[in-house]
Amino acid sequence: MTDFRLFFQLNLYPFSHNSLNSSCLRFLKSQIQNRNSTYLVAMKNETISAFYRQPSDTNPFPHGFIAIEGNIGAGKTTLCKMLEDDYDCRLILEQFTDNPFLPEFYKNPERYAFPVELFFMTERHKQLQETLSQRELFPQMVISDYFFIKTLLFAKNNLNDEEYRLFQRLFHTLNATFRKPDLLVYLHRSVPDLLENISKRGRQFEQSIQSDYLQALQEAYFSFFKSELDFPVLIIDVTGVDFWNQASDYEKIVGLMRRSYSKGVHRAALHHV
Repeated sequence: MTDFRLFFQLNLYPFSHNSLNSSCLRFLKSQIQNRNSTYLVAMKNETISAFYRQPSDTNPFPHGFIAIEGNIGAGKTTLCKMLEDDYDCRLILEQFTDNPFLPEFYKNPERYAFPVELFFMTERHKQLQETLSQRELFPQMVISDYFFIKTLLFAKNNLNDEEYRLFQRLFHTLNATFRKPDLLVYLHRSVPDLLENISKRGRQFEQSIQSDYLQALQEAYFSFFKSELDFPVLIIDVTGVDFWNQASDYEKIVGLMRRSYSKGVHRAALHHV
């Protein structure tokens, strides 16, 4: 986990006017925030104490790099953010809203499939390469809400044969040097459960997603899991599970992730009957 360490102390006496104190606090908070660390600023009498949260050298998980995968609406990003809050991980989140072709793709998939997938692939590659290449500089575990193979799975589902052949060559060139995750966690939900979550989160461009599209993506993932894998995959059935509101379900997921697994596919179920 993490602990707070003293960053510095500042005695405001004799400048103890409230407006000055407030200005100092705002300044100190902004400075500490710029250091990309979690901060705590406290005032006692006329002394401001600033602390920063430093990660410990002990990773409570037996994995240095975990990728969280799943269909659209499975809860990938939510789980990643919860893990970051609790375990001070280095977080890699897919910046899907930056893709200018995505809204048009959902309206006209045949026309916009290739540019949307090409944009996703280049952005994912850049993001993963920047973070994973610097991993030795940071003691934290790395958590990502996607795995690069997602690029190929979505492309196979969305592109025509000619486009996919070209895309596949580009993908394998970029993927050749990537480190595989120490654990890939796949959050599985039924298609009706996915549609319910998509509706609840209310992203306008997602509201036209159909059940057959989600089913096809699900089948693409499970077809990939049948291939020969050189890393462990943990499939957790979370159908009907609201782990972001139910602490006990979240702790069960964390407990499963803290185990060591051999290469290949492993399964667990949390879904409520």
